Amino acid sequence: MAEQTSSIEHKTARIRELVEILSEAGRAYYQESREIMSNFEYDKLYDELVSLEQETGIRFANSPTQNVGYEVVGSLPKERHEKPMLSLNKTKSVEDLKEWLGEQKGLLSWKMDGLTIVLTYDGGTLVKAVTRGNGEIGEVITNNAKVFANVPLNISFTGQMILRGEAVIRYSDFEKINAQIEDVDAKYKNPRNLCSGSVRQLNNEITAHRNVRFYAFSLVKAEGADFKNSRKEQFEWLRSQGFEVVDYREVTGETLAETVREFSEAVSGNDVPSDGLVLLYDDIEYGQSLGRTAKFPRDSIAFKWMDEIQETTLSYIEWSASRTGLINPVAVFEPVELEGTTVSRASVHNISIMEALELGAGDRITVYKANMIIPQIADNLTKSGVRDIPGHCPVCGADTEIKQINDVKSLYCTNPECQAKKIKSFTLFVSRDALNIGGLSEATLEKLIGVGFIHEYADIFHLDRYEQEIVVMEGFGQKSYDNLIASVKKAAETTLPRVIYGLGITGIGLAGAKMICRTFKNDFTAMRNAQKEELVAIDGIGDVLADAWISFFGSEKNNEIVDHLLSELTIEETAEEESGEAVFEGMTFVITGSVEHFKNRKEMQELIEQQGGKVTGSVTAKTNYLINNDTTSNSSKNKKAKELGIPIISEEEFVAMAGVQE
Repeated sequence: MAEQTSSIEHKTARIRELVEILSEAGRAYYQESREIMSNFEYDKLYDELVSLEQETGIRFANSPTQNVGYEVVGSLPKERHEKPMLSLNKTKSVEDLKEWLGEQKGLLSWKMDGLTIVLTYDGGTLVKAVTRGNGEIGEVITNNAKVFANVPLNISFTGQMILRGEAVIRYSDFEKINAQIEDVDAKYKNPRNLCSGSVRQLNNEITAHRNVRFYAFSLVKAEGADFKNSRKEQFEWLRSQGFEVVDYREVTGETLAETVREFSEAVSGNDVPSDGLVLLYDDIEYGQSLGRTAKFPRDSIAFKWMDEIQETTLSYIEWSASRTGLINPVAVFEPVELEGTTVSRASVHNISIMEALELGAGDRITVYKANMIIPQIADNLTKSGVRDIPGHCPVCGADTEIKQINDVKSLYCTNPECQAKKIKSFTLFVSRDALNIGGLSEATLEKLIGVGFIHEYADIFHLDRYEQEIVVMEGFGQKSYDNLIASVKKAAETTLPRVIYGLGITGIGLAGAKMICRTFKNDFTAMRNAQKEELVAIDGIGDVLADAWISFFGSEKNNEIVDHLLSELTIEETAEEESGEAVFEGMTFVITGSVEHFKNRKEMQELIEQQGGKVTGSVTAKTNYLINNDTTSNSSKNKKAKELGIPIISEEEFVAMAGVQE
């Protein structure tokens, strides 16, 4: 008897623990738009809780199995839903789906991964939009819904209508928005988080710029409309009112398995984020007659993908530094096939997750792809324990420290001068006007710097040492690696102005670099040892730029980095050096309008600079010539040039001055 009591107490304690863990994960997901555990882990713990509650008969009021969600937060007005919005029961078994459907006809659709919204129309006009919130009470976001990319503000139906749907940001739009954010750490983690924040903005101008879309999946009410007792008829009627409806297929017990397979094959190419499927009865009255449980409706059920799980061995933990100083752990394991691709790496995110998994090199682990896309660790079978957390940064070698923020432990580099924190300097170095190295985006540079393959500029020219490691990195492959190495080799033959510009000396742009190189006749030793009076004598170089130049080359470390770099490069002679001419020495030009003899104005500018001249953007008293094919126009630049008595020449006249052979 005592043993039985002890067992119940143990299980009750575990129930309390699971309730706390899952409740915290739910709050983070629904209220704060962040994820502290994977869907796989949440579902596993949730299923364990359900099993323990059924076994013991003990259910606490705050259990996620009893509550639909969590109270919303923020300053948006709150409103109670006319009908509670229940979450769906779920299964990972197609056989369970078939049994649930029985002899009925059903509709199978995507379970979209966004934010559920309820829209109300009255008199043909959108009058209200409310988020799902906790299922009972949501936040009023009417102004935001009015700027969704595809929500009709007015419809032909004039009775009161209430419908539900999912607000989402498509992967294509998500990638465009992230591409505009220069700071890698500021980029959004996934479309759902971005959508959640966008939908709940207090300023709907921000929402409007996010291209949020609404996909209808349920009609709650439409006064006087006849749908012939069919959900399909409802969907098609909603289409006729101007709504985009969730992509769906009609199914029976016989066609269900094949249709699920077709959806699963379409996951990777689906532009709308999804985390499973939804099956509902087409027969409206039949579905409604089944009623509901305390938590789930009985007229629909969710299908979660049966994750393909493979067992493998953890080879080691790779530590990758970022510009914020955070050093992220990445699990590198023996390659396995998952969902049709070879996988050998998975992010572990932080030390807290490592400790929860008791993760150590040599452990047998199971891995899967979350939503069939993102590699994740499902479980650790041997749990040897966390060890070998690096005491030094993999990039700069400085001491590391473990910080705990919001109950999450992470590793950080303590060196404010760590090269990983200077990603912008490397981004400039590989840019088009500098070394022009294709294949090295800012995100790629951060990966390579973070794992210690690049410490300084010269290291870029030795990336071939890490072929085996790079080809298995996320976003890479053998072809991408080969293209990168070819681009690096091509970039090793360059010009001195490109190198100078690529060093990122404060204020020294490409034009300034060309002027300095021209003045010192490409004598780099003389340039790096130049005195201030020599520098300020150069047209366009004032006290501030001269001081920046002297400060840069006054650093022993900078000179060492530059020397290492120059040893990897072959400096080409410029066209000006070969010709020995400087036709436009000391002249300043302004170019406006279209050009015909050159690809673009940039090409014309390069010719001017090669021959000793300078190009500026506005007409001033120091301008020698304004180049404009429409010499008689009344443009602002032409007017200014006429006022100052500056010659306006056509492109033909410029070509004659430059002595260009056509």
